Amino acid sequence: MGKIIALANQKGGVGKTTTTINLAASLATLEKSVLVIDADPQANASSGLGVDIKEVDCSLYECIIDHADIKDAIYTTDIEGLDIVPSHIDLVGAEIEMLKINGREKVMSDLLASVRDDYDYILIDCSPSLGLITVNALTAADSVIIPVQCEYFALEGISKLLNTIKIIKSKLNPKLEIEGFLLTMYDSRLRLARQIYDEVKRHFQELVFKAVIQRNVKLSESPSHGLPVILYDADSTGAKNHLCLAKEIIEKNKESR
Repeated sequence: MGKIIALANQKGGVGKTTTTINLAASLATLEKSVLVIDADPQANASSGLGVDIKEVDCSLYECIIDHADIKDAIYTTDIEGLDIVPSHIDLVGAEIEMLKINGREKVMSDLLASVRDDYDYILIDCSPSLGLITVNALTAADSVIIPVQCEYFALEGISKLLNTIKIIKSKLNPKLEIEGFLLTMYDSRLRLARQIYDEVKRHFQELVFKAVIQRNVKLSESPSHGLPVILYDADSTGAKNHLCLAKEIIEKNKESR
């Protein structure tokens, strides 16, 4: 049975989508079968994996609102073993449309049940909010990766997210765990970055991934080519960082199974 991991942080610009794309590509490179669920209306994970949004007939929106079969919304990518359910700007309005659905918090969980056995990992790229779609993602997930940007306001807002996770765990999804805190946009030359790392480590100890995602030009450039960084420049720091993260997750889950 595949493991479902949500990548969430209501703070924007912390590297959720970049991590989703490149972690998925790294896991696939390590011969795991991966499905990305793009649950962000901006659809950046979709375009970052080479999906032309204008060509998409069936997206996550149609699955949630029109009860389309999720298998009709799965698109292949340039990496073998890596598929994606793309997003659509209409997802913005989906939260309001979902208000009239019974069991609205569990729609995504029900959707993923039919494809869960087809993949080793399902990664959900959440939008930078704690709205109903993100609640759906956390209710469907086994665990959550929390990307934390190495900057001054990094820890601000994490308590709100942790509180949301606690509520979801108690009311909707008792099996939800924190997979780990991932430090992103790390610049070892900056004292502040090292201070943030130490502080996150002090707060969350074993829950902080050993892998750190460093600031890297190739990592920033690759989405504009519709490629994960491992296909754009396999020798770049960004590609190596995400490969380390993928290995760490595989190792961690080997122990827990």
